[in-house]
Amino acid sequence: MKNLITRTITGIVFVTLIIGSILFSHESFAIVFGIITILGLYEFYHLCETDGIKPMKYYGIFVGTTLFVLISLFSMNLIDKKLLLIIFPLIFLVFIFELYKKSEKPFTNISYTIFGIFYIALPLSLLNFIAKPNFNLGEYQYAVLLGFFLLIWIYDTGAYVFGSLLGRHKLFERVSPKKSWEGSIGGSLACIALAYALSIFYPEIKMVDWIVVSIIIIIFGTFGDLVESLFKRSINCKDSGTIFPGHGGVLDRFDAVLLAAPFVFSYLELIKL
Repeated sequence: MKNLITRTITGIVFVTLIIGSILFSHESFAIVFGIITILGLYEFYHLCETDGIKPMKYYGIFVGTTLFVLISLFSMNLIDKKLLLIIFPLIFLVFIFELYKKSEKPFTNISYTIFGIFYIALPLSLLNFIAKPNFNLGEYQYAVLLGFFLLIWIYDTGAYVFGSLLGRHKLFERVSPKKSWEGSIGGSLACIALAYALSIFYPEIKMVDWIVVSIIIIIFGTFGDLVESLFKRSINCKDSGTIFPGHGGVLDRFDAVLLAAPFVFSYLELIKL
């Protein structure tokens, strides 16, 4: 019972923070998710260290945070797109810095350092563009970004409820033994139903496009969850962290977002061409 209360309180605070930051302004969203980016990168690199890998933790956090800040500022029309080029030399400096570390597995360290930037910082940065049509053109549209998170949450919740009640057939037992096909199907139906509702409240995006976005989230949100589970299993870890009591860490809460965001971003940009 105590754990349930803890999970409930944490969940309410978490959802309120995310929704509040999205609704208030683009700036508030960028600040909150900039902090989430830093915490997510720290969590990822810390987990890597538990398995004997030695990524450039603080440099990776610096580059990933710089990427998020630059993309956020660009999406707000506050900087020129040329400044985004700064990221490329910053990433490739990882190879040079590793030369001076005298590590036994230099390219393993390099790989994990760069992977953290692309796996965590880049997807979270792209959320800025999901809320801004045609990259940095147009007004900040909180409804699109809010809809993205609502679809992810309803799928996750539906999958949990249906899986708990009806789950019999394992979805991907080797990686995540608790997930079932019944849960995934139930979550999918809830997600598509919400997409239809969103098309009524926000008709600027066609119903068919909301449905496609929901399907993208169903597919790649599921894979995002599985990829994070695979990562944790590879380093013998149950939860990615403890920052959200009863819910684990940043990676546990944003695993679906990290893989779904690039695909949703790409689709929303393609339909505007």
